[in-house]
Amino acid sequence: MASEFVFPPHPVVSIPVVGQTPRFPVHRIYCVGRNYEEHAKEMGFTGREPPFFFMKPADAVVVVDAGSTGTMAYPTLTKNLHHEIELVAAIGTGGKNIAAADAHKHVFGYAVGLDMTRRDLQSDMKKQGRPWDIGKSFEQSAPIGPIVPAAQAGDIENAEISVQVGGADRQRSNVSKLIWNLAETIEHLSAAWELQPGDLIFTGTPEGVAAVVAGDTLVGEITGLPSLTVKII
Repeated sequence: MASEFVFPPHPVVSIPVVGQTPRFPVHRIYCVGRNYEEHAKEMGFTGREPPFFFMKPADAVVVVDAGSTGTMAYPTLTKNLHHEIELVAAIGTGGKNIAAADAHKHVFGYAVGLDMTRRDLQSDMKKQGRPWDIGKSFEQSAPIGPIVPAAQAGDIENAEISVQVGGADRQRSNVSKLIWNLAETIEHLSAAWELQPGDLIFTGTPEGVAAVVAGDTLVGEITGLPSLTVKII
């Protein structure tokens, strides 16, 4: 019998859910740029610009189970790979033109994520006024831990967020310092795209982004969520 496809389709990318057997299938990955004031300033901006977005492919995800150490290959073409620790919101109910007041009804849960960035390539694209894809959307650029259902995640909007490299603090802040909080971000995003179940939103990173090298181990933590441990190989 002839196959329905000209080659076998790639498997669905999925993330474990804490306390549940079914997994969360990933649809799209949206990322919010410069969404903590101090990080925006360290990148040369005022810290009060309107929100803007970029995307990563679903298969950029590196799924790391709770209590495990994931691995990420140091990517090609770069000599300046940076870590960006982020709260990730997992969308469970889609919609368009979602009001901020209704946004949390659309969130299935939360996870710890890393937006890994080829900073030198991103900087080159900025100077040329070109898209950031080569700096942001490469393979294994989105490590993520298990998703905690929203009802079990606690006071996520006031959670501490941090990443350590080799046991030393690199980034440490609080989710409350987001310039555009999650509800506002969902309102802006859903005006431009129709959000779908399975979408992930990387909500932005605080100040302290810096380079990592092969052999480094990163530990990302957000209060109330399983930590995320990744080794660069």
